[in-house]
Amino acid sequence: METMMSFRFTLALASAFAVWSAVAAAETIKIGVTPGPHAQILEAVKPIAAKSGLDIQLIEFSDYVVPNAALDAGDIQANSFQNQPYLDNQKADRGYKIEQVGPTVNFPIGVYSKKHKAWADIPDGSKISIPNDPTNGGRALLLLRDKGAIKLKDGVGFKPTVLDITENPKKLKFIEVDAAQAPRALDDVDAAVINTNYATQAGLDPVKDPILREDPKGPYVNLIAVRTADKDKPWVKILVDSYHSPEIKDFVLTKFKGAVLPSW
Repeated sequence: METMMSFRFTLALASAFAVWSAVAAAETIKIGVTPGPHAQILEAVKPIAAKSGLDIQLIEFSDYVVPNAALDAGDIQANSFQNQPYLDNQKADRGYKIEQVGPTVNFPIGVYSKKHKAWADIPDGSKISIPNDPTNGGRALLLLRDKGAIKLKDGVGFKPTVLDITENPKKLKFIEVDAAQAPRALDDVDAAVINTNYATQAGLDPVKDPILREDPKGPYVNLIAVRTADKDKPWVKILVDSYHSPEIKDFVLTKFKGAVLPSW
């Protein structure tokens, strides 16, 4: 009897120690996100990652500039808000030592208007707002080129500017605004090119409301970024695996109904 009680005590002690060790081993990381789908998806990732001992805290940023600066400075451990061309541009301009560790989702960018129901209704000389950062501004111009609204110089890559426009049949006037402010510009322009996360945040439907919409392909898949020095740390694999789980894919498809597309 004493032997059995001793065995049970030892087993209970071992179990308690295992639980304590798991708690002690849990790691907390801060991930920078922009409001809207990026934040919502990471909220769904949190309980999955927690099962593997990773505690995720989300830090929301209202623009596209600060999250990489915060990551490079070590204020956060990862971010999820950008695509590869944007990251490449930031690294080239600012010397950040950060890199992508896994794809996330794609947000086909769209052209929205409160004044016109179709692109064909856009009159000559209309004001069109586009994002003022090189990557998203270039993306907007590529969308307009692909839809036949303008022509661009050959070989412009992913970052054309208005100076690269070679043909502009409607004599459109391009107004560059901060991407986060694009929905507010709708009242002042004929149409605005708006990123999906800011469109949803403003109550727009990224599937039904655009009068032009980007094809959901190409290089604009979003990603998880970390500092280069951290890319091989165990928590990175837990984060990416948790994000790439079947549960998250189902969540994205169900929650966003085509406005956001899984890209893994």
